[in-house]
Amino acid sequence: MAALTSINGGRCEAGEVHVIIGPMFAGKTTDLLLRIESESSSGRNVAMIKSSKDTRYANDSVVTHDGLKFPCWSLPDLSSFHHKLGDDEYHKLDVIGIDEAQFFEDLYEFCCKAADHDGKTIIVAGLDGDYLRRSFGSVLDVIPLAETVTKLTARCELCGKRAFFTFRKTAETQTELIGGSDVYMPVCRQHYVSGQAAVESTRNVLESYKVPTDSHI
Repeated sequence: MAALTSINGGRCEAGEVHVIIGPMFAGKTTDLLLRIESESSSGRNVAMIKSSKDTRYANDSVVTHDGLKFPCWSLPDLSSFHHKLGDDEYHKLDVIGIDEAQFFEDLYEFCCKAADHDGKTIIVAGLDGDYLRRSFGSVLDVIPLAETVTKLTARCELCGKRAFFTFRKTAETQTELIGGSDVYMPVCRQHYVSGQAAVESTRNVLESYKVPTDSHI
């Protein structure tokens, strides 16, 4: 790797950014953990970060849907990581993994600084799209910064074909709704489209049965 001059005037190696994206249940966290463990086994100093919004399995670990786990920092934002870790420990770090990256609003700024100026290798894992197939958080924004981008797929829960999309089973409409298989399932394009059509049809039927709020009894 090429050497650069850091903000404080010292010399450091150029960093890297690697992005892992895909729908829910595609194995993004598993891929991230395997890469982090491989880096650690190679003698590099590693750290894992996840959003404090995600409390599904553990507060102090990144945990996959099938139970693999790795200790982590659970933070509301990435900008606080350097301060919480401390200068000495931060400068010793070689690799930083970020899970559920869609929940970090400062993802782009963090990756820029950590890779471009601090010489860190950043491995980002997150959803590229929400349940409506719209860009989720800042994950897609860091793709122009990345050396590699890996798009993983799951298996459609309804037909077994490759699943590229996340379907929400419940009626909630907010973008951020943390849940597992009780709330979401991976689906192919055909079943995403037919499922969304069924949801919209059901919503219209329910709306037609609502009593107007200004009706008089």
